[in-house]
Amino acid sequence: MEYHMGNYEVAVIGAGHAGIEAALAAARLGAQTAIFTMSLDAIGNMPCNPSIGGTAKGHLVREIDALGGEMGKAADATFLQSRMLNRGKGPAVHSLRVQSDRDEYHKEMKRRLEQQRGLDVIQAEVVDIRIDENGAVKEIVTKLGAVYTVQTAIICSGTFLHGRIYVGDVSYESGPDGLHAAVGLSEALEQLGIHLRRFKTGTPARVHRDSIDYSKLEVQAGDEPIIPFSFETPREGLHNQVVCHIAYTNEKTHEIIRQNIHRSPLYGGMIEGVGPRYCPSIEDKVMRFADKPRHQSFVEPVGMNTEEMYLQGLSSSLPEDVQVQLYRSIEGFEQIKIMRNAYAIEYDCVDPLDLKASLEFLKVDGLYGAGQFNGTSGYEEAAAQGLIAGINAARKVQGKEPLILDRASSYIGTLIDDLVTKGCSDPYRMMTSRSEYRLLLRQDNADQRLTPIGYEIGLISEERWQRYLHKQEQISKERARIEKLTFGPSEAMNRMLEERGTAPMETGAHAADLIRRPQITYQDLAPFDLERPELPDEVTEQVEIQIKYEGYIQKQLIQVEQMRRLESRKLPETMDYTQVRGLRLEAIEKLQRVRPHSIGQASRISGVSPADISVLLIYLSQSEPA
Repeated sequence: MEYHMGNYEVAVIGAGHAGIEAALAAARLGAQTAIFTMSLDAIGNMPCNPSIGGTAKGHLVREIDALGGEMGKAADATFLQSRMLNRGKGPAVHSLRVQSDRDEYHKEMKRRLEQQRGLDVIQAEVVDIRIDENGAVKEIVTKLGAVYTVQTAIICSGTFLHGRIYVGDVSYESGPDGLHAAVGLSEALEQLGIHLRRFKTGTPARVHRDSIDYSKLEVQAGDEPIIPFSFETPREGLHNQVVCHIAYTNEKTHEIIRQNIHRSPLYGGMIEGVGPRYCPSIEDKVMRFADKPRHQSFVEPVGMNTEEMYLQGLSSSLPEDVQVQLYRSIEGFEQIKIMRNAYAIEYDCVDPLDLKASLEFLKVDGLYGAGQFNGTSGYEEAAAQGLIAGINAARKVQGKEPLILDRASSYIGTLIDDLVTKGCSDPYRMMTSRSEYRLLLRQDNADQRLTPIGYEIGLISEERWQRYLHKQEQISKERARIEKLTFGPSEAMNRMLEERGTAPMETGAHAADLIRRPQITYQDLAPFDLERPELPDEVTEQVEIQIKYEGYIQKQLIQVEQMRRLESRKLPETMDYTQVRGLRLEAIEKLQRVRPHSIGQASRISGVSPADISVLLIYLSQSEPA
């Protein structure tokens, strides 16, 4: 028996990392919003590694924060250890990563959802989405028969849709962490004409802290001082609470895996779903990279109030008895005790080519997808999509144009453009190499790129906006001062230059020219810069980067300008590409499927050639009024 339970403008289905950002964004933009979750105790759950950030992923978190999202703030409030990765390389690939307290992160996000005005948090399994005669979302239905009238819905189902766990030859229907799988919604989506496919992911065992001999492991300490994810989090008072460790597999480990590989559900053919290319299981690593004598594992705490430890790099779907053998073959793990066994999980997801750049479905008006449901992997990728989907769902009910970030604005824009333009044949992971503008899209300048957008759409407070403007003013003034500042040659200056491995001065030089030398930093000149003002580290960091990489930045800005000219040439949503004379058949097929919103997007579709783009440009010119 069905019964009516309420009306909402935005319904968010799932309260993982995508759902949290979607619900908070929609509610903060003034849309009456509800978020539905299988369990209130699984809000913001981290079924894999309890960490936030990492290479390229840290960029996403900072961008989420710059737009007004929540992940960075929660990560800052609940981290155990913080590290800036790739410090030995250029600033384009610096990426922040923290080990989080899993339980505290969940509590923090649950509290933020519960306290958000205009947002209702509801424990219920959504099993049906109904549309009206015009093909637009009108209702969602729960397993208990509750019917909610809605204007938009965002699917953030993670790995729950038809979830199936695999451990050796044992397989059973389940979501992550022993939670119930979501079954009914898959059938409902297929009835709407949405094609689903199977992906898989996996996770390593959790083991007891006291069963590890840490004296045999490498120590991995955190960074000091700590740089927070959120531009709103003060840097003072942040400190690391734990150290992590590194262990290594060996030939004995690899031999155990090779002897038992026939018992792997992946190699035995039980698992049909496609797994993540960049996060393979330990059995995958051993079989694919047979020449490697060892593989590393990061031993990381799950939280301060639990004895569970996470073994990053040792995910597996081998039988439990084999897991015990292979783990105990590793030095330091000889007496290890498994608290939660490793497993693989297979789940339903959608082909992101079925989505617009706004993350709205092409075929169902008012229905959006975000997170692993869209074929991605990772908490950060999910949160980024959830934020954009939530913003656009709210803007849709308010009669506003969707927010679409281009590739030159952000890693978020790159992520979504990759998904809806190129699709993905395996779980998509964000990497710095995916961006052609990565010198512009650094984690340190995310606020400069995106906070004005966040302020314009209504997710950045006036107070935060004024702080942002003050910071930009400080950067501008200090850079102008440095550009004018000159130093004459001196014994002390030349000694410093020679100690840094660069040529001494023979005549006077501008401070900016000295900073442009690879060996010299802004801080190196402090003893000689007697009128230097007291400035925050985040300000001086920007001054140095802008000066040091000015030439390279200017080159990328020219590329961006060229790209944006193509992006400005819009293509009608209803355009019939079969009627465009001169297009190749492959191009017609791809264009009809993807429905690009601009010439720029069309140019990035696999199978659409430069000649096809020329045809489209001519067609648009002929179609435009004189």
